[in-house]
Amino acid sequence: MSRIATATRLALLALLLVPGTGGLASAATTFTVSRVQVFLSAHVKSEMLTVGNVSAEALRFQLSVFGWDQDPQGELVLTPTRDIVFFPPLFSLAPGEQRNIRIGTATPPGATEKTYRIFIEELPPSDAPGGAPGQVTIRTRLGVPIFLKPGKEVMSGRIEGLALRQGRVSFELRNTGNVHFVAQAVKITAHGQAGELVVEGALEGWYVLAGGTRVYDLELPRDRCPAVRTISVEIRTAQTSFTERLTAPSGACQ
Repeated sequence: MSRIATATRLALLALLLVPGTGGLASAATTFTVSRVQVFLSAHVKSEMLTVGNVSAEALRFQLSVFGWDQDPQGELVLTPTRDIVFFPPLFSLAPGEQRNIRIGTATPPGATEKTYRIFIEELPPSDAPGGAPGQVTIRTRLGVPIFLKPGKEVMSGRIEGLALRQGRVSFELRNTGNVHFVAQAVKITAHGQAGELVVEGALEGWYVLAGGTRVYDLELPRDRCPAVRTISVEIRTAQTSFTERLTAPSGACQ
């Protein structure tokens, strides 16, 4: 935490980018990146992304790449890798200038999709003086996913372990295929004895990488939980949906 207390603060925004836009802008809108994802394969061994300076000042950048995995809560797990090559690793952009970044694979595809992240980090100016006490400068680090696709793609998944205990609904979303998917909507509904809607809620969806598992947990309102008799979970992706239903056990809201 000592770095946050310094005069210059680096905001490390490792964005988990979801498909749907043609590009992205940094949090402070100082630069843009042309792609939210990069896909490589045995047939497409390199791709290009473009970084553009939309600020009124010259900007400096540094690039780095890591192998990308996730823990059950969806947090990034990064490891050093030499599987991905890129150029240039360092560059500067004048106001309004753009630069193409070449990204390629140095490893063959496997039976399961391989996942990486390339980080585009804004650096302080080379001649930047020390900031005044209490001054805060926000700089950005964007992480763009890279997917090295297998020869044959299999997208599948399921909901496991749906339970209601001590007033909390919990379950796991397991990716049983060999490529990632994005849980675009995670909806939970609870109904009473006569089928009436008692609780309705939604949870944040995100990437679930091949072979990975995402854990979800939601507390039901205490005043409504005793009336719950069934719990239903529906998770939608761009390709399909997964559903699961549970009859609430006796005493599950205590």
